[in-house]
Formats: sequence, structure tokens, C-alpha cells
Amino acid sequence: MKALYGQQNSPGEEMTFVFQERENLPPTRDHDVKVQVRACALSWVDTKLLSEIKLKKELVPVGREISGVVLEVGSKVTFFQPDDEVVGILPLDSEESGVCEVILVHEHYLVHKPQKVCWVEAAGTVRDGLRAYTALHYLSQVSPGSSVLVLDGASPFGTIAIQLAQHRGARVISTAHSLEDKQYLERLRPAGEGARQPLVARVIDVSHGKIDVAESCLEETGELGVDIVLDAGVRLYSAEDEPASKSQLLPHKHDIITLLGAGGRWITTEKNLQLDPPDSHSLFLKGATVSFLNDEIWNLSNVQQGKYLAILEDIMEKLSNNIFRPQLDEPIPLYEAKVSMEIVQKNQARKRQVIQF
Repeated sequence: MKALYGQQNSPGEEMTFVFQERENLPPTRDHDVKVQVRACALSWVDTKLLSEIKLKKELVPVGREISGVVLEVGSKVTFFQPDDEVVGILPLDSEESGVCEVILVHEHYLVHKPQKVCWVEAAGTVRDGLRAYTALHYLSQVSPGSSVLVLDGASPFGTIAIQLAQHRGARVISTAHSLEDKQYLERLRPAGEGARQPLVARVIDVSHGKIDVAESCLEETGELGVDIVLDAGVRLYSAEDEPASKSQLLPHKHDIITLLGAGGRWITTEKNLQLDPPDSHSLFLKGATVSFLNDEIWNLSNVQQGKYLAILEDIMEKLSNNIFRPQLDEPIPLYEAKVSMEIVQKNQARKRQVIQF
């Protein structure tokens, strides 16, 4: 039985991916669930985070969002029984690679998969759903009538965030990084028969670099500013000082601060965000807040375990009710997993990559 792992020979070096032959699984412990994996979504491996929390190993397991069938359960497992269909996210410290036919998972990382949701969609939506819930429910408390700006809305995460915000009654504005993305966002409609109203009230095409995002958002909100901003990274410096890896399609941090309304909430994925005193002063005058989106926090602390599982269940329910319609690529066969993971690690995949067994 083969499993996919990543290895990084020295810091800063690109990660390479290898299939390793696995010995037989260890015996099922009291709270373990043995799962036959049917689909596994591929996500970028944050090697820096792993080394910071002392989880860096020579071989890093790859593929953490899985769906599958329960084969066997430990003696103290209460939630599951053999033949149950399940979905979940393996924890950061997991020794298991999700890109493997059979794995052992602690029962507290799994929830039941609804019958009408297919394996690929379940595995491909669970991570983006968790990030969207963390951002919109726990960090910003989205509510009916609020305005939400989702940057790079055509990304897998952006798509789910737009669908969740609109379902909660928010007015959504989004940026598009290409003409294709713009057309995709303009075609998005709510679930249900005859839904004509687009999910996104305004799509701002930033692909030519001529459009001012802050100006467009202020115009759309009658100069009041946006209540919630979900970024996809921001530029911290002027164009010439910014590292080449930073996309020029990303807005500058000053644009985000400018377009925030009174009491606005900025949810950022920019882990190295630097705010100068004038930036902080502007945020203070608006009574605005900045929150960092790190969805790993749910599994780094077990205090929130019940809440975490409730979120996963809700994501599956919204998937089965067609409220979530994820941005997935065609299912990938196991023998192409290595190549696909290399693309994901280089951030070159525009749709969620899912391995189907």
C-alpha cells in the first residue's frame, strides 16, 4: 500500500513529493476509525508553520482532507460504525497521509458524509468551508444587510466564502484576477430554481491594474465603506519594493484600510502583515479591527472540538442542499497525485485538486 509524502532537503528549497510503500497499519486503538479513503483533496503544505510548532519531519504526510468508508472502529468509538460514510480533516500532527487507500483517524476529526454528496465534493469542500466559516462567523459575525468584499472570489476559498456570505444575507463585492474569473463570478447564482439575482453584486476586474478597488467599493457602498473584507494576501510596500513573488493583482494594505467602513472588520491571510502608526491610527478612527485567518487553530487546541465538528457537519449539510457549489478540477487518478501536488505546492492550481480512489 503506497502513501504520498513531501520532503524538503534544506530550508527554502522546493518540496519534492514521493510515494512510499507503507507497512501494514498498526492495530486500531480505542478511539481510532479505520477508513478506506475514496477521495483526498490536496492543499499547500506550510513547511514554515510545521517547523515553528516543532512538527517538521523528514517525510511530511500529504493530503489531509479526506472522505471515505469506515472499515473498522476502536472499542471506545461511539460516533461511527463500519460502512458509515465519513469526511474530515487530518490534524497537523497526523502521521497518516490522506493519499493512501486505508488510514487510521481519531473519531474526533470525522463527521458523517450525507448520502447525496459525492466523495470528491465532500473532500474538496471541507477545508474551504472551514476557512469561510472561521472568517465569516467567528472572526467577523456576518449578518443580513452587511457588505462583504471577497478578494479573488473565483479561487476555491473565495467561491465558498461568497456563497456563505450571500446565504447569510450579505451584499457581496468581489475582485477578479482575469476575464475568465470575472465571467465565472458574474454567472454565479444562489441555489434554487429560477434564481436570477447574481450572488455577487459587483465584480471588480483587477487584471489590467487600472481599476482602483477602494474607489469601486466606496462607490458601491455609497461612500460608507465595506463592513467585512476577506483578503487573499495584500501588498505591504510600493510596487518596486515588493518581492517578485507577490502578485501585483493584490491590493495594497492602504487600499483595504481606505475601503473599510466604520466598525469594519478586515480578515487577513497575510501572516507577515505590518501596520505602521498612521495605518493603526486610521483603523482606530474607524473603530475597525484586523483578524488573522488561521483555520489550523481549530485542531491546535482541543477546547473548541465540539464547535469544530458542528462546523464540519454544517458544511456537509450546505453541500447537500446545493448552497455550496465548490470550484473543483476534474478528479485526479492516484498515479497523477505526485504531479498534481507539485502544482498545488507552487500555488499554480486555480481549482481545488482532488485525488479519487
